[in-house]
Amino acid sequence: MPTLFTRIIQGEIPAEIVYQDEHVVAFRDIQPVAPIHVLIVPRTEIEGLATLPETGDHLRILNAAKIIAEQLGLGNGYRLVINQGEDGGQTVPHLHAHLLGGRKMNWPPG
Repeated sequence: MPTLFTRIIQGEIPAEIVYQDEHVVAFRDIQPVAPIHVLIVPRTEIEGLATLPETGDHLRILNAAKIIAEQLGLGNGYRLVINQGEDGGQTVPHLHAHLLGGRKMNWPPG
């Protein structure tokens, strides 16, 4: 069964897409924790960091994050987060990165 993110990528579920290319799709999070909160998802369904293959679409997440941050005017800084597993806060079993910005990011994050 495809994940929620695969269904968004395939256009079955609507989302506010902010970027896409042949490797990744990026869309606004429906429960943002920052003024700018974008999810960057590889088109290939990979469960998470723990099951990462050597090659694939996931390698383009960082490049996409840079492009999206520039397009959204995050020149003063942003945070990129990847959660792994339930204890790490991962709620959808499809590798993705959270691009957070638009405000000062505190540390530690919590």
